[in-house]
Amino acid sequence: MDDPFPTTARLTHIGLCVADLERSLRFYVDGMGFEEIGRMSTDEPDSGKILEVPDAAVELVYLARDGFRIELIDFARPGVDTPAQRRPVNQVGLTHLAFRVDDLDAWCERIRGAGGTILDHTASRFRTGNRGIMVVDPDGTRLELIERGQD
Repeated sequence: MDDPFPTTARLTHIGLCVADLERSLRFYVDGMGFEEIGRMSTDEPDSGKILEVPDAAVELVYLARDGFRIELIDFARPGVDTPAQRRPVNQVGLTHLAFRVDDLDAWCERIRGAGGTILDHTASRFRTGNRGIMVVDPDGTRLELIERGQD
């Protein structure tokens, strides 16, 4: 069978706009165990063009963990437009990032210590025996943590 796509396409990263780069680095490195793998600053016109933010000056930090990459985007110019509240999960678009963890309670403690917020009211135990909870990073991005039940 012929491949209907003419070239390869591979997910390379998820980009997160952040209000405070150092605060977000602390959360994702110390709290979530990511490693910084690269950093760059740019104000070239095509960077603003692809991001749809004309005349942008950005600092980009690349993080990796278990083959998953996050790009933290800090807008030095024109700055960050911060929302008043988190987006509802039933609003069309990206809703959360999900991580399988081995010890949900330990992860929640670690995340809390790195500036994250645990949404205790979302703590759930599913029929499968899995446990889950939503947490948010310092900018309000939701992360779902799932611990597999005992087999």
